[in-house]
Amino acid sequence: MALAAVAGAINAGGFLAVGRYTSHMTGILSSAADDLALGDWALALAAGVILLTFLLGAATTALLVNWGERRRLACAYGVPLLLEAGLLLLFGLTGGVLDDHVAIRVPLALLLLAYLMGLQNAVVTKISHAEIRTTHMTGMITDLGIELGRFLYVNRREGLEPVKVRRAKVSLQLRLIGCFFGGGVAGALGFKHFGYVSTLPLAMFLLLLAAPVLGRDIRVRTRGRRLSRTSKRRQILENDESLHR
Repeated sequence: MALAAVAGAINAGGFLAVGRYTSHMTGILSSAADDLALGDWALALAAGVILLTFLLGAATTALLVNWGERRRLACAYGVPLLLEAGLLLLFGLTGGVLDDHVAIRVPLALLLLAYLMGLQNAVVTKISHAEIRTTHMTGMITDLGIELGRFLYVNRREGLEPVKVRRAKVSLQLRLIGCFFGGGVAGALGFKHFGYVSTLPLAMFLLLLAAPVLGRDIRVRTRGRRLSRTSKRRQILENDESLHR
């Protein structure tokens, strides 16, 4: 739910910054098709680059998570969030500086936001085993509609398993949609009144989400190194003692 709120804030605030939503690739792909059909090759190419950047963001998450899981790190899913927080800090600190250079600022902001959305969406996708997305609500609202259909269905035939609403799933979907919407309102208001620096609280929030498991891994690794050094010293002493004997 926290990541859904962050995604909503980045998506809505990012629209005010660059005039385009960067979380859902359906619209980007459709825009590329329209521009290609109309002969606007430059816009079609730009949409393709945004799509590729989103793809690279998702691939980065997969690389980082697999790297962390192979090393049995508790922060395997926190590492992409740390990267996202760092890029958001960069976006917030440099966006205002580039206000006078729109031709540079807008393309860079578009690519950065698309990369961030791919990065974060892949985190939640891997955590939930492709059950949940947080950067776009199309799937969530579709699933909610399916559950509404289950609720409206009248079970008449006996001997068959009745069609029931999965209440836990509905509750989760409503909370995710609500958090995305609430984050979107907060992000839009923040950018409207404060500009690019409104992304800094989002970056700090992501750092707070990832910090506990990162700290745990650091403590475990530090303790492991100390134990390893102690065992090595003990082994050396035992070997010296046996040689002396």
